[in-house]
Amino acid sequence: MPPEIPSPIAASAPEKPHVPLLELLGVFLRLGILAIGGGVQAYMYRDLVEIKKWIDEKAYLTGFAIAQVLPGANPVNLALYFGLQLRGGPGATVTVLGMVVPAFCIILAMGYAYRQFAGHPAMHFILVGVASVGVAATLAQGIKISRRMDRNWVTIAVALATFITVGIFRLPMVPVVLVVVPLSILLFYMMERRRAG
Repeated sequence: MPPEIPSPIAASAPEKPHVPLLELLGVFLRLGILAIGGGVQAYMYRDLVEIKKWIDEKAYLTGFAIAQVLPGANPVNLALYFGLQLRGGPGATVTVLGMVVPAFCIILAMGYAYRQFAGHPAMHFILVGVASVGVAATLAQGIKISRRMDRNWVTIAVALATFITVGIFRLPMVPVVLVVVPLSILLFYMMERRRAG
């Protein structure tokens, strides 16, 4: 029987790190605690790409794009994607639990506290502060990601079209995504074909 020749694709694929489930759970429990107020994607990027180096930047951007398109909370979608990539089904289960359980407990506690202190004048300022931190962290993540993206006319046109339709004309996000995603895939496909041929 002739020797098996390794596939060039398999040989060039980076080896996935072995991530213990308990360590994965610990990271996502911490992220789940930080998820209140938004901006957890920035912490997730820092932990998974920069500190732990479990995934590379390209994998993060792929997961981020998928999470944006799927229905549901983006941080939970990201957790599911990265858990699946790192450890398969058990990893996905652990990461989603890590994101959802702390947030659920914090929301219950905050709901109780809000019910008790809703009339207190400082409550409004606390909520504005929490919202401001979430907006700032999300904006910082957007700037960090945009600096690393390929800059070409298709990327700029898709980003501008999405911003104008959702941000300025206030069209609902779901129909815009249903139009923009296939259109951007088609444009990138045509651009790559033109570049190759």
